[in-house]
Amino acid sequence: QVQLAESGGGLVQPGGSLRLSCTASGRTFSTHSMGWFRQAPGKERELVGYISFNGRTFYADSVKGRFTISRDSAKNTIHLQMTSLNTDDTAVYYCADRDDPRGSSDYGVYHYWGQGTQVTVSS
Repeated sequence: QVQLAESGGGLVQPGGSLRLSCTASGRTFSTHSMGWFRQAPGKERELVGYISFNGRTFYADSVKGRFTISRDSAKNTIHLQMTSLNTDDTAVYYCADRDDPRGSSDYGVYHYWGQGTQVTVSS
């Protein structure tokens, strides 16, 4: 059973940066794809971005150029580096893992989820 643990959330001022991490346990890392999603109060869960098995990344238009996903295979960890944060980025951020080497924008195809970490952007 894959377990995902996120860390790194918190309160940051507009324009600031934050890095989230997600560590996977319970299986090998390299044959999967992983994604980051977020959900703000009263809104649908939405894709932030994903990283495929081959290292290809994809980002939602709302975060493109500001957020970067990277992977540390040795530590079974992915990171989400967030810069130029604004109040619209306030949400609970979730890490997700999929039993498929191809990443996906559809949260319904991910098999494992972390507990979520709160990111609040406020002055």
